[in-house]
Order: sequence, then C-alpha cells, then structure tokens
Amino acid sequence: MTTVARYPVYVFDAYGTLFDVHAAVRKYAGEMGPDGAELSAIWRAKQLEYSWTRALCGQYRDFWALTEDALDTAFAKVPSAPRDMREALLDAYRTLDAYPEVIDVLTTLRQNGAKTAILSNGSPAMLEMAVHAARIGELLDDVVSVDPLESYKPLPAVYELVTTRFRVFADRVSFQSSNRWDIAGASAFGFRTVWINRAGEPDEYFDLSPSVTLSTLTGLERA
Repeated sequence: MTTVARYPVYVFDAYGTLFDVHAAVRKYAGEMGPDGAELSAIWRAKQLEYSWTRALCGQYRDFWALTEDALDTAFAKVPSAPRDMREALLDAYRTLDAYPEVIDVLTTLRQNGAKTAILSNGSPAMLEMAVHAARIGELLDDVVSVDPLESYKPLPAVYELVTTRFRVFADRVSFQSSNRWDIAGASAFGFRTVWINRAGEPDEYFDLSPSVTLSTLTGLERA
C-alpha cells in the first residue's frame, strides 16, 4: 500500500538540522587541541548572534561573512586555539557532514509524494556547496536562501518565502529545525513545526511550542 505524505511540503533548516555545524572543528580535532570544542561552540553562538543583530539593525551582511566574523571572534576568545587553522576550518565548513539519517529521510518523503526544500540563513553559494557535498541535491525541490530578502530568521517574511515559492498556506508546511528559536519563529508564522532536539536541550518559548519534538530526523514521515 502506498504511503501518502502527511504534509505536501517539508522544509528543513540547514545548519544544525541537516548539516553538523561542529563537524569542521571535529575534522581537525588533533590540531585544535583541548579547547577545540569550546571554540566550535563560540563560533556557532556568535554566528547566530550576529545574524539576529544584523536583522534587528537592518544592516545586512551575508551569512558567509558572518561565519568568518564569528570564527575570528572565537579565536579571540580561545587564544589557545591555533589561529593558523582559520582557512582550513572555513574550507571544512563549506562541506560540512550531513547527519547520517538525512538521505533516507528525504528519500522517504519524496517517495511519499511530498515536496522537500531547505530554508536557510545561509548564502546561496555556501548552501550550494553544502548540498553538493552531502549529495542531496536530487532529493530537494528547492533551496531557499534569505539572501534576496537581505534579512534573517525569525523574521516572518523569511518563512513567507516558502509559502510564496510553493503556493501553499502555512499550515500545509511541515518545518523542521534543530534551533528552538527558529521553531518559535516558524510556529508564530503558522507552520506545523518539528523541533529536532539533537542535544536534548530543555524546552523554552512555551507560548510558541513545536508541534512535535524528535531527537533526530528519523521517523519524521510518521510524526
């Protein structure tokens, strides 16, 4: 018996949801030394902080530039980390590892008749490289970047890019993100939301709750 997708459109955040944002530092764990994990955490935190600040200020700078800026700040905050690894880490970030279940989940959703897409703060160039490296391009109907809008999630206009692109109402979109703040923004917009809580973090934003919480993307088609 053929299984029909529960939602016509499944949209995924990219970084942290499909792609492991800590894979770049982990690739060079030996060279980065004992404080590599701390540097990776700061790198990610500052990357997000800079996107929110730019959105609030109305001063757009594309996500790759923010990624570079955030890494420089992480090096400044973790002086034990070898700064001469900067370019190697940036190169690794361009081709981050996808989580192991990603291909199977996307394949199943497509087989069930759903449209699949990415909605990301990432710039078009960095998303193109990541998708190519992960070999998931043929499993996606579109890769939507905030770049034409020149702002960042969780601005409602960012989520509207999806409903405009696929010509659907918000409640017909299942939106998946590992970022709880992103889930809050997407819930406020009207998407059905699935929080991929990979790190087992406590919940927050209780008035903007996810529809479903999963530890990985596995089983999404049944959720």
